[in-house]
Amino acid sequence: MTIGKKILIAILVLILLGFVAAAFLLRGNTAELSVEAVAGTDPTLQEPNEEGFPTVQIAEPVGWAADEAPEAAEGLAVTRFAEGLDHPRTIHTLPNGDVLVALTGKPGTKPEDADPSIATRIENFIAGLLMGRAGAGGDPANEIALLRDADGDGTAEIRETLLDGLDSPSGLAWRDGTLYVANHDAVLAYPYELGAASVAGEPRKLMDLSPGGGHWMRNLELHPEEDLLYVAVGSVSNIGDQGMEAEEGRALIWEYNLETNTQRIFGAGLRNPNGLDFSPWSGELWTTVNERDMLGSDLVPDYLTNVPVGAQYGWPWVYWKNNIDQRVDAPMPAYITEYARRPEYALGPHVAALGLVFTAEGARMGERFGQGAFIARHGSWNRKPPSGYDVVYVAFDERGNPQGKPVPVLGGFLKDDDTTRGRPTWVEWAGDGSLLVSDDTAGIIWRVVAPGAQPAAAFERENAGRLPPQRELVGGARATFREEDYAREQPVQ
Repeated sequence: MTIGKKILIAILVLILLGFVAAAFLLRGNTAELSVEAVAGTDPTLQEPNEEGFPTVQIAEPVGWAADEAPEAAEGLAVTRFAEGLDHPRTIHTLPNGDVLVALTGKPGTKPEDADPSIATRIENFIAGLLMGRAGAGGDPANEIALLRDADGDGTAEIRETLLDGLDSPSGLAWRDGTLYVANHDAVLAYPYELGAASVAGEPRKLMDLSPGGGHWMRNLELHPEEDLLYVAVGSVSNIGDQGMEAEEGRALIWEYNLETNTQRIFGAGLRNPNGLDFSPWSGELWTTVNERDMLGSDLVPDYLTNVPVGAQYGWPWVYWKNNIDQRVDAPMPAYITEYARRPEYALGPHVAALGLVFTAEGARMGERFGQGAFIARHGSWNRKPPSGYDVVYVAFDERGNPQGKPVPVLGGFLKDDDTTRGRPTWVEWAGDGSLLVSDDTAGIIWRVVAPGAQPAAAFERENAGRLPPQRELVGGARATFREEDYAREQPVQ
C-alpha cells in the first residue's frame, strides 16, 4: 500500500471518529418525566444531570398552510387577526382598541460588546446557529406596527408603521399621551396621542438598561395606578458563566417611579423574567421566568410566580429555593437558601415561558377559562422530546393562588416530525375581549375567543385587614418578659 493511500485512510478514519464523537456529544439527555410531572404547585424535581454539552433538539419552523390554524381547546375558536408580519413578538393593546406589535429580534453584536473569551465566542457562535435553525435569526425590522380592526370583524385591515429605527424593542406601555418603549439598552418615552398613525417627536430617555446579548428582551408593565413602571431584564448567561460583573443590572425586575423619575431593584435572582402582569385578586406583580439549562431534560422548570418587593429567587446559586447549583463559580451569598423564595408554580422544563396575562374584565373566553392566567410557551431547543410550543391556562382560586396543572388552550404548533408550524410568543387582550397570540416565526397574530361567551365581570379584590402591632408576648409564663429579663448594663460592642 502506498504512503498516499495510508494517509487517505488515516484521514478517513479521523473523519469517521469525528462523526462518532460528534454523535456522542450531541446525543443529549432524554427526559424521564413528562412535562406535566414537572409542572404545577408541587413539581417533581429530578437529581441534576450536569451536561458538558447541552441537549439539542431544534424544531425547525416550516410555517402554516393557508388553510391551517392552531388546535384550540373545546369551546374556543381561533382565526388570523393579522399575518405577513416580520417577527412579531410583544403585543400591547391601547385604550382605543388599537394593537401595537413589536417587530423585533436579537440585537447585533458591536465590537465594543464582544467578549474576549474564545470559549464564549464559540458558545455564542453555536447558539446563533441553533437559534437560526429555530427561526430566531435574520435582521429584525426594529419597529412598532399599529394594527386596527376598524370594522370589528376580528381581522386587522389597517396596518401602519407607528415607530421605526429602534434597537431590538420589546416592552410597550402607554399612559396619558406617552408611549413607553424598551429597547434592549434603554427605556424611552415618546409623545403619542391615541389614534395617530405615527409617533411624532423625539423620545425622552427614562433609564439605561444593561445592553447586548444573552437574554435581550426588556419587557414593561404599568402599575394599575399608572405611577410605576416595571422593567424585566434577563441575564446575559446561563449560570453567571461570564462572571457576576457581567450580570450587573440583569436577572431582575426594575421599578421606575414616573412621578419622581427614580428607579430601584424590585425583585432579583430571576434568570430571565419575561411576561409581567398584576393579579386582579391580590394586586401583586407576577412574572414568567425561564430557568437555567444543562442540568438535563427534566430540569429546571420554568415558572410563574408573584414578585413581592425585595424578593430574591436565588439565581444563579440556587433554584426552586434550596437546590444548590454546584456548577456556579461565584461565591454564594450567606444564608441564601434561607431567604430565597420558592416559585409559586412550575410551567415545565425548558418550555420557554414568555407572554403572560391574567383573566381580565371583559374577556370572552368562557367560564372554563374565566379565572386564571394565560401563558405562551415558546418551545424548547434543548429537551428531548421537545416541550412547550403552545399556549396554556393556569387556573387560580378565589384567593388568587394557582392550582392544578397547565390546561392546553392552543396547540398544533409542533408537528409529529418535530418540525414546527410556528412558535407562540406573547399574549394580550384585544379590545373586544378576545385573546391575541403572537407567532413570531410564522409572522401571524392569532385571535382566540369563545363564540357566544359573555364578557367576564370584574374580579372582587381580596383585601385582608392589617394585623395590629404586637406589643407584648402572650401565652405561657415562659413566653412573657419579666423585669429581670431586661439587660441592666450596656453590652460590650
